[in-house]
Amino acid sequence: MAKSKRRYVCQACGSVSPRWQGQCADCAEWNTLVEDVPATVFSQKHDLSRGGRALAFEPLNAPTQLPVRKSTGLAEFDRALGGGLVPGSAVLMGGDPGIGKSTLLLQTAATIARGGNDVVYVSGEEAAGQVRLRASRMGVVDAPIRLASETSVRDILTTLGQGDPPALLVIDSIQTMHSDTIEGAPGTVSQVRGCALELIRYAKETGCAVVLVGHVTKDGTIAGPRVLEHMVDVVMSFEGERSHQYRILRALKNRFGAVDEIGVFAMAAEGLEEVANPSLLFLSGRDQPLAGSAVFPALEGTRPVLVEIQALIVRLQSGATPRRAVVGWDSGRLAMLLAVLESRCGLNFSSAEVYLNIAGGYRLTDPAADLAVAAALVSALADRPLPDKAAWFGEVSLAGEIRPVAHAPLRLREAAKLGFTRSFGPNGVKPEDAKGYRGFAALANLVDQVMGNA
Repeated sequence: MAKSKRRYVCQACGSVSPRWQGQCADCAEWNTLVEDVPATVFSQKHDLSRGGRALAFEPLNAPTQLPVRKSTGLAEFDRALGGGLVPGSAVLMGGDPGIGKSTLLLQTAATIARGGNDVVYVSGEEAAGQVRLRASRMGVVDAPIRLASETSVRDILTTLGQGDPPALLVIDSIQTMHSDTIEGAPGTVSQVRGCALELIRYAKETGCAVVLVGHVTKDGTIAGPRVLEHMVDVVMSFEGERSHQYRILRALKNRFGAVDEIGVFAMAAEGLEEVANPSLLFLSGRDQPLAGSAVFPALEGTRPVLVEIQALIVRLQSGATPRRAVVGWDSGRLAMLLAVLESRCGLNFSSAEVYLNIAGGYRLTDPAADLAVAAALVSALADRPLPDKAAWFGEVSLAGEIRPVAHAPLRLREAAKLGFTRSFGPNGVKPEDAKGYRGFAALANLVDQVMGNA
């Protein structure tokens, strides 16, 4: 077959040249000549309609045995996963350095291994002796875990291929893995994507559950290519403040369960301990109510969590610039709420400093917290405590209306379970869920309630 001649076509005027040159000879434009391969050569190189293997299609209702979830031994971990680890699944876990990712996975690996399952733990960041030292401190050194310190994906998969696949494979971390078929240092985009693809392929072919630990950037997102989160089945985030004892395991993506489910742990001397009732972590437990304090029943997935919102108002001298400080909530939403209180309710915050804090280091993203924040602000401004054993929830619009929120009955049941006898929120809650409940139509009704005018 004769070799096809190359030609270069100007993208400006369409003239054809037998060789590439910087300037088109016809229209005098620069860098507009692009190689144009004849269609016959392109189709020969890119025709994928032949040469492959035929696929065996199956009907959607074909009888097959569904995979059985495997419990991690930690109820909070199982809750965040949606019921346990699915065989053949790939889980990506991210979190800040030192937050406890390796500790949690080592505990999980030890529990599964003690249950008679084969577990492999591969650390690319620590030597085997360092992992054993941590296991000794946690009291799990007797667990039959196969431990290795390795970064070569080829060596890892070759070793695993010599026997039966394990029930669980932990890779700590994916950014330290290296493939000799890809150029670049470990941690680069191509290396992370290529190594993760080989490990996920091993999981799908053998039924082994693979957990990949991922580094995070300074913005809190998982480092590496974004496609890594699309490749795996479950993406989890291990969150918490180092200065606080609690840790939250949050599911950001889950092909086998609900997203935004959380598991709550407390860091102890011997590892992570499960917290069955996380609401007790974020409530002060004081006997007497204080001004500027409101309790909000937040919702994480299907789990309600009661958190305390604290507000402080400091009057300034005339001419001073007031400060707005927020910890654990959106500062832009606080500015919007202050504007609604001033515009729709006639309250004056312009000459006062406003400080807002979510107790316990908790971070709120639920828009239903608007009413609780407004109640805390009005209470702090008037220096009047809110009603004792009361919970507040509802979304505030720019018109000053209290809008309904999702799962109001679930929030009320959690508040009642912890001894809260009164609740305040939007109108429209069903009577069977509204024992001790009062609904507000507008934010002005809340101000009248706190000021004692209603």
